[in-house]
Amino acid sequence: MRQILLKLLEWRAKSRLRGHPGLQIAQTAKIRLRKLAMGSGNSLKIGQGSIFEGDISFERDGASIEVGQNSYVGASHLICATRIVIGDDVLVSFGCTLLDHNSHAIAWSKRSTDVREWYSGRKDWTHVISKPISLGDKCWIGMHSILLKGVTIGEGAIVAAGSVVSSDVEAWTVVGGNPARLIRELSPQERANWDDNSMPR
Repeated sequence: MRQILLKLLEWRAKSRLRGHPGLQIAQTAKIRLRKLAMGSGNSLKIGQGSIFEGDISFERDGASIEVGQNSYVGASHLICATRIVIGDDVLVSFGCTLLDHNSHAIAWSKRSTDVREWYSGRKDWTHVISKPISLGDKCWIGMHSILLKGVTIGEGAIVAAGSVVSSDVEAWTVVGGNPARLIRELSPQERANWDDNSMPR
């Protein structure tokens, strides 16, 4: 019964979103649409062979999310006010949060009316800092990690589980902790495309 209900919700979501000019889902991509809501000017692009099982919150009109080819986003949450880009061959584990803005103004005087605004169905973004997030090709984001505004994850980088990333991560490195710091660089063998027979043991 539950499976039938989920299929019905997915069908309704596809019907609701059909024709939205900002929705570009490749034929071979797999995505759950039932929780997706897209406003004016929002765009979502999912590339060939990718699997998207997460939730998306478009916070402002015009915000955009792009996922490349052969990438996987598990049961994570992308919260986008500006732009989030995920490259090709990327792994984003479950429980991760990608947040491209501060949510509120730093100064109390600028956020003092936030709750009253929400109560009326509004949000003032005037004093909220927002910067795009970018995940390079081949990177891996461990479970329950948090990526904050303006962060760029370099090609092939690994973010250890439970990390909080508030600054850029160099390509082919492993980072972890809160705040995330360099653990080590990946070796040439770890960066290469090895097959099972040639991989060092």
